[in-house]
Amino acid sequence: MKLGLYGGTFDPVHNGHLILARDAVEMLALDRLVFIPNAISPHRLRHTPAPDALRLEMIRAAIADEPRFQTDDIELRRGGVSYTIDTVLALMEKFPPGTELFYLIGQDNVDELDTWHRSEELKRLVSFVVFPRSDEGVAHPFATLGRRIDISATEIRTRVAKGDSIRYLVPDAVEQIIAANQLYKETPHQI
Repeated sequence: MKLGLYGGTFDPVHNGHLILARDAVEMLALDRLVFIPNAISPHRLRHTPAPDALRLEMIRAAIADEPRFQTDDIELRRGGVSYTIDTVLALMEKFPPGTELFYLIGQDNVDELDTWHRSEELKRLVSFVVFPRSDEGVAHPFATLGRRIDISATEIRTRVAKGDSIRYLVPDAVEQIIAANQLYKETPHQI
């Protein structure tokens, strides 16, 4: 089995995440791709995301019609700072022996990958796959998906706070959850 792991805050999940996930499934011939929302990102300690349950609900709504996409709330249930190595080790116990694991990261994470908790062990357990975030190539030894999507969760939160439309940036179901729960209504300088 070939399994993709896509961790992140997903605050909110957006169409860029979904397009890149679809590309990963197709280009890597993945059997399944798992979205893993983190509880607290060790690299974004100053950012307080939307409530866990709502971020999870948004992901589930966004991927409802994708048979090879699923979500796992392992990091939300564990709570605290989310370390990828802990998640990967726990997930390895759930899947059949010999499962190939591919961990998807943004290009901006490549330079700091060596600072990740137990990064050398993590590099032995998973194959990292990089999503490009700019036109400038960053030298690294990992597979890179070709498509670059210029949508960010920060941009979406800012647009909501300013009262601008987020249509076409997020799935309709995610937009409805954001509106129904009055998420991201802070002023842009607080985001």
